[in-house]
Amino acid sequence: MEAKTKDLWVLIETSETGAPKNVGLELLNPGRELAGKQGGALVAVVIGCNTGAAVEAANAYGADKIIVVDGPEYAQYTTDAYTDALYALVEKYGPTSMLIGATNNGRDLGPRLSCRLKTGLTADCTALDIDEESGNVAWTRPAFGGNLMATILCPDHRPQIGTVRPGVFKKQEPGAPHAEIIQEEIHVEASRIRTQVLELLKNMGDESVDLEGAEIIVSGGRGVGGPEGFAPVRALAEALGATVGASRAAVDSGWISHAHQVGQTGKTVGPKLYIACGISGAIQHLAGMSGSDVIVAINKDPDAPIFDVADYGVVGNLFEVLPVLTEEIRKLKA
Repeated sequence: MEAKTKDLWVLIETSETGAPKNVGLELLNPGRELAGKQGGALVAVVIGCNTGAAVEAANAYGADKIIVVDGPEYAQYTTDAYTDALYALVEKYGPTSMLIGATNNGRDLGPRLSCRLKTGLTADCTALDIDEESGNVAWTRPAFGGNLMATILCPDHRPQIGTVRPGVFKKQEPGAPHAEIIQEEIHVEASRIRTQVLELLKNMGDESVDLEGAEIIVSGGRGVGGPEGFAPVRALAEALGATVGASRAAVDSGWISHAHQVGQTGKTVGPKLYIACGISGAIQHLAGMSGSDVIVAINKDPDAPIFDVADYGVVGNLFEVLPVLTEEIRKLKA
């Protein structure tokens, strides 16, 4: 389809309570810069049920316009209802580009929408810009197992769509609300919704790990040596009130569940503090945590690549360093 405006849209994903998920608010930050370069408005799109909190947040975090679709059929995410609603909005308003969070729902919705619109989609982006020659969005994502970064353009079809991992960008500071709020009445017949959410399981043990929302993460890698090697990692995390993370090597070895994995094939995180214990620093792992505010690396190999991105480095045996560090933190907190 042809773009009717130069606007850039950001989908603000909502929870079952109608509250906004962080990734949509994070994407308003790069969305502001991209919209400015495109010469259009930054538009937040909120789809859900009881969306007042999400609309208020999108307004505070810098949207110029907010398009709201609210209805009981959107209380739980379903592919059919959300695709129908977003497709109708795109057909009516014709944005030139759209950002969607690379969450479980976003990874489901993005491809379905792009297929219906007959346009392209770049998945799991880690950087965004506008190509100076063509004016297209330059979507950058890891390729070939994370061994190189590919920049992808969508020159012939609109809108240009990309999914972006949570935690890649930081939320901007909230400001004074100024957005124009547009209410759209779009309802999807029950017969068109082919799936039904019967139950939400919130307490799934390790699977409930919130790496993306954690302010402090303590991660273990191959250097912990086995599942028992995570004991000092967990002890430090407990002392700090942190979340436990892991590298792919530790997860593939079966030492800890995939829910804890940070990196290209795990979660992309951006905590205030990231402590890497026994992690060498493969490019796939760095792609998932290099956006952390402060990185501390503990590794016995002084040439480990993790030290190249670390703000602070400790060359030493993690089994000697972590207990001392944990004890000192406990003393300070006491």
